[in-house]
Amino acid sequence: MISGKRPKLIATDLDGTIVPHLGPISERTITAFKKAHELGVEIFFVTGRPPRWMVEIREAFGFGNAICANGALLYDLMNDKVLEEWLMPTEIQLEIIKRLRISLPGIHFALEYGDEFYREKHYTTKWDIGRDNIGVESIEEKITQPAFKMLGRCVNNEFTSDQMLEIAMRELSGIANITHSNSNESLIEISALGVSKGETLAKMAERAGLTADDCVSFGDNPNDFSMLQWAGRSWAMSDGHPDGPKYAKFVADAHHHDGVAIVIEALLELPA
Repeated sequence: MISGKRPKLIATDLDGTIVPHLGPISERTITAFKKAHELGVEIFFVTGRPPRWMVEIREAFGFGNAICANGALLYDLMNDKVLEEWLMPTEIQLEIIKRLRISLPGIHFALEYGDEFYREKHYTTKWDIGRDNIGVESIEEKITQPAFKMLGRCVNNEFTSDQMLEIAMRELSGIANITHSNSNESLIEISALGVSKGETLAKMAERAGLTADDCVSFGDNPNDFSMLQWAGRSWAMSDGHPDGPKYAKFVADAHHHDGVAIVIEALLELPA
């Protein structure tokens, strides 16, 4: 039983939360968000994706705000424009690489800034195929300006994503924020110190005159934990990372069972 008042802001992760790993976003999910939008609820799509991967979301919903790259970018979804950035300086990028090459043998890196994606030759990717088919020997060659995200992958699966996260958090304490969004990829995602989904969402809520109690959030992986912890009401996905319920207040049905839509439908029945 969901109690309280109707939220004034709904923040949701995308992949594994409202976007299926296979297939399109469900009509039930789109309908639930449209109804919330029509009732005046602010919608924030909060994702690890870069802006160039947001076309699907813009076309599916046709409204909403976006926070991309795990909180590093405030993105105008409908006008395809980055409004604000919280970036890693080049010297921090170099220090991150130096430390992780020692502590995570076999790690290889990719880098994102502007609309660019660069990777080392041994960094394999399933998503930006065709964007950088060649790769570079050393990512240091491409560290020429502040970046919104770095990625580190152990290509031979020497470590799980959780193990990589634990090591990287220890080695990079005080210089960067580290998370991951996929337990099966031996992959970590690195942002500027103090940058997370939760931190940026809190900034946007404050600007709108809202508090955590006015907001709800949904997510499935460690990169969502900060916003699950921050929001007054939050739901971890039942098919997400096993640690999700430690940070969320509630658990939603699996993403492929329209778990988020079911919760939103109930939330919209509450008094405003």
